[in-house]
Amino acid sequence: MRSKWTEYLEELMSLLDKYDPKRSFKLRHDVRERFLEIKNAMQESYIREMLGNEVDRALKWVKVFNNEVNEAKDELGIRGIMFSKEFKSFIEDPVAHLKKKLFNYTYDLLRRKIDVEEFSRVAKAAITTSLRTNLRTLYQNWVIISLLRNLAEYGIRIVYPEYNYLLLERSGRQKTGSIPPNCIVYIKGYGYLSIFIEAPRPLSWEDTEDLRRVWKLYTALRPDVMVYRGRVLNMLAPERDPPILRPNVIIECKELEDWFIRVRDVRGPFAKPLSAEEWRSRWIRGLWDGLADILGVTREEVGEELKKRALRLHETKVVELYREFYRPDVMYLVSMTKVPRDITRELRHHGIIVLDDVGFNRRNLKRLTEDMLNRLFTTSLSKSKDIEEEVEDILENLLRRLEENGISISKNELLFLMSSYISLKEDSFINFVKKSVKMKYG
Repeated sequence: MRSKWTEYLEELMSLLDKYDPKRSFKLRHDVRERFLEIKNAMQESYIREMLGNEVDRALKWVKVFNNEVNEAKDELGIRGIMFSKEFKSFIEDPVAHLKKKLFNYTYDLLRRKIDVEEFSRVAKAAITTSLRTNLRTLYQNWVIISLLRNLAEYGIRIVYPEYNYLLLERSGRQKTGSIPPNCIVYIKGYGYLSIFIEAPRPLSWEDTEDLRRVWKLYTALRPDVMVYRGRVLNMLAPERDPPILRPNVIIECKELEDWFIRVRDVRGPFAKPLSAEEWRSRWIRGLWDGLADILGVTREEVGEELKKRALRLHETKVVELYREFYRPDVMYLVSMTKVPRDITRELRHHGIIVLDDVGFNRRNLKRLTEDMLNRLFTTSLSKSKDIEEEVEDILENLLRRLEENGISISKNELLFLMSSYISLKEDSFINFVKKSVKMKYG
C-alpha cells in the first residue's frame, strides 16, 4: 500500500517539473501557495506515518504541561517562565516544530539530491530525536515546576533572578566565567534553595590553556537537577574534582516506560582532552563540510580522528554513576511510570530514593518535597536561622506593614531608606548597638 506522503511528494515533483524544472524555488504567487500547501500536507503526513500514536501522546503532554505553566505563574507570583528556543517552539505547536526538522531534507529531496529511501532514513531520525528530546525536557520541566508549586504551599519567593521570571534554560548562562543557578527560592521558615538545571556547563575559553582549565566542565556528568541549600550564585569550584561544589540534592527524571532497559554511551569522564588548535581544526572541518555540501564539491579527508573512549552503560548504572560522581546528601529518581521492583531495590541499595508511577500528578511529588526539606533543614545547625534569613524576615515584615499603609516600594528602596535613617540617627543607633552587645556578652 502506497504511503500518503509519497503521493503528496509526486504531486510536488510534478508541480516543480512544470513550473520550476531548475529547482530555483522562485515561484509565482499562486503556484507558491499551492506548493506550500502540498509541502505542508506531505510533511504532516510523513510525521504521522513515522511517529504514529507518539504524535497524539505529545499533543496530550503539551496540553497538560501548558496548563501547569499557567497555574504555576499565578501560584509563584511570577511574570512568566523562560524556556530554551527549541523547547518553546515545541510546546507552542509540536507538529509545526517537527516540520521544521524536515525543512532541509525536504528541499534536498525535491532537488533530487537525495532519494526517497535516504530521505525517509535521515528525516525519521531527525523527527524521532527531536520528539524524544523535547518530551524528556517537558517531563523534567514539569517535575521542577511541580516541585516549586509544592514548595509554594510553605510560602516561597523567587529571589533570583530578580526580574520575576523563572529560568528553565541555560543558554549563554556561563559567558561571565561562572555557573549561576536557574533560580534561588526563599522558603518561609526554612531558608534558601539554589536550583541548577542540567549543569555544569562549559565556560568560554580562548586558547589551549583556557581550554585545559575548563575541559572537565565539558566532560562532567550532567544530572537533570542539582539543588544546594543556601544562596549559591556560582557552583564552580576549580580546586575540586569534579570542579563544582558538592550538591545537597540530585533529582533525575525519567519519562519513558522502559527507561531502565535502555543503554547510553557515557563519554564524559573518559574523553581525551583536545587542544584549542584541535578544537578549531574540527570546527573548520565541520564548517567546510557544510559549505562543500551546499556548493556541491568534495574535499580530501586529511588526518585521523582521535579515538573516542566511551563506556556503554544501562540507564540505571548512569543514575548510580551520578550518585557516585557527585556524592550528594540525597538523590531522588522520579519516574513517570511504574519501575520494576528489582530495579527499585537496586537503586535503593545505592542510596537513591525512587518515586515511581508519578505521572503528571504533582501530589505524587509531595513525599519528595517533604523529605527534601526535612533532610536539608532539620539538622541542629539549620534549625537556628542564619543572620541572612533573619534579615529577610525583617524586610518582608516591614514591606508588608508598609503596604498595609498604602506604601509600595522595592526591597532595595527599603534598604536604602533604612540606611539613610540610620545615618540621620547615627548616635542613637550606636547607643542601641552598645546596649545590645552589653546585654548579649555582659
